Amino acid sequence: MHENSSNIEVVFDYHERTKHQLDRYARGPGYMDWSNQPHPFRYYEGAPRIALAHGRNSEGPLYRDLFTAPLAASNVDYQTISQLFYYSMALSAWKKVPGGEAWSLRVNPSSGNLHPTESYLVIGEQASPMIAGGLYHYQPYQHALEARRVQDKGLWEVIAEQLPDQAFLVGLSSIYWRESWKYGERAYRYCHHDVGHALGSFTFAGACLGWKVQVVDSLSDVEISIMLGIDKQSGIEAEHVDCLIVVCPNTQQCLTVKAPLTINPGVIQALQECRLLGDINRLSNNHHEWPIIEKVASSTEKYCNNVCNAEKPDNKPTRPGHLPQCNKTAFQIIHQRRSALAMDGVTELARSVFFGILGRLQVERNAMLFECLPWAANVSLFLFVHRVRDLQPGLYVLVRDPSHESLLRKSANPDFLWERQDSEDYLRLYLLAPQEVQREAKIICCHQDIAADGVFSLGMLARFGDVIAEKGPWYYPRLYWETGLIGQILYLEAEAAGMRSTGIGCFFDDVMHQVLGITDHSWQSLYHFTVGAPLEDQRLQSYPCYHHLDSSVM
Repeated sequence: MHENSSNIEVVFDYHERTKHQLDRYARGPGYMDWSNQPHPFRYYEGAPRIALAHGRNSEGPLYRDLFTAPLAASNVDYQTISQLFYYSMALSAWKKVPGGEAWSLRVNPSSGNLHPTESYLVIGEQASPMIAGGLYHYQPYQHALEARRVQDKGLWEVIAEQLPDQAFLVGLSSIYWRESWKYGERAYRYCHHDVGHALGSFTFAGACLGWKVQVVDSLSDVEISIMLGIDKQSGIEAEHVDCLIVVCPNTQQCLTVKAPLTINPGVIQALQECRLLGDINRLSNNHHEWPIIEKVASSTEKYCNNVCNAEKPDNKPTRPGHLPQCNKTAFQIIHQRRSALAMDGVTELARSVFFGILGRLQVERNAMLFECLPWAANVSLFLFVHRVRDLQPGLYVLVRDPSHESLLRKSANPDFLWERQDSEDYLRLYLLAPQEVQREAKIICCHQDIAADGVFSLGMLARFGDVIAEKGPWYYPRLYWETGLIGQILYLEAEAAGMRSTGIGCFFDDVMHQVLGITDHSWQSLYHFTVGAPLEDQRLQSYPCYHHLDSSVM
């Protein structure tokens, strides 16, 4: 058992406590307290703002070109920094029901469209003079950077000594209150799904620019929170640090850097002493406390300042298999992404397109998509296939990493067929049970029709008990990051296939385990998803993402 055994027990207790069951749901508010709905945007009053350039969806590489070879690296400057955030964390549209209030949608998906994830930029002089070296908070409502700290040039140079040329840093944090306002105790799970969504968003936006994106997992949470200027925040509306990301142009130097990033204690102290600009806004007048969230957040804090045995998989050549047939640009696909609210229950998907989507979820076939996580894959997918042409309906498994197969065979129902589906040996896709599975999919996903009416739905199962016991409690949220990253890929793949998808955070955890025959904590269901042809709500009116800037002021 790991030395932090008491914190591991907190993690296991939280995970069990927040499972939905057929006879009860995890603890939540039980109603929508609209008077205290959190403000949809965090901003820093009084902080100088730099308006960023807006993207042009018709420009840039085709979506399918992202899966062939790395694109030529763009220079790091004001325009490309603007594009990175425009196609990762910005607004994508506004929606309105006639006679009602409008609400915004964003490029990055989020549970309940609540968006607990905040993003920061830490940069040197690469984008000067438009963006001076320092710390910035990204403000999506205005597509702007808020200057939080203008740091001494020498401090950045000390950090940059360990980074590739032109590299800079992006930080992510979560405001748990945004999710717990609606979802109660289960909100911690959803926040970390959204961290994974954001990692996927930055990965795709970076790839369009010829940039590599990778999580830095060699720093403690305290060190990162100081770098992001959020270490002194407190209370239920405080941001909790998630991760730091290195972004660098796809050069040979960038591709060969493997040493873990460390920060001199003197630099951390100097950053902590720098004056921060701007005052944080208040999100709600009153709050409902959920102590278990603060408890699990504290128990999963990463204290160690080394790589913590975060093994990175060997780089292997990308083998794209069936490329997307979509002729749209990557920016178009990214910007048009929406979460489906209902599926038509009729439309079918071609087998080759289905196999292509699954192929891009296998780790070794798409290094670009998964290299942002510096550890081996922990998640494989169990699929409820409903309407894929020339493929029998039933329960399937996609073994995303070769090491998972023996573990899954050991844990799952011994009566499963394990019948390999791809004659070209392209996928590790196995048929487990040939039968109609709409009923099971619907029941598992809290009786929601959308899980049965799509082309297919799936549950993401992660190696769980042994991994957390080995790595430590800090690894728990990282399992959700991996599921969120997979989810973002599915969102974009559905758009490229002319369909829609949606993440499903409401599911009966142990009912899924029972269907699979899993009776212990070796594997746990962490996220569900569905893909299909959407039913659009014709009442909704749509408006461009930044139409409000001409007439509104925050």
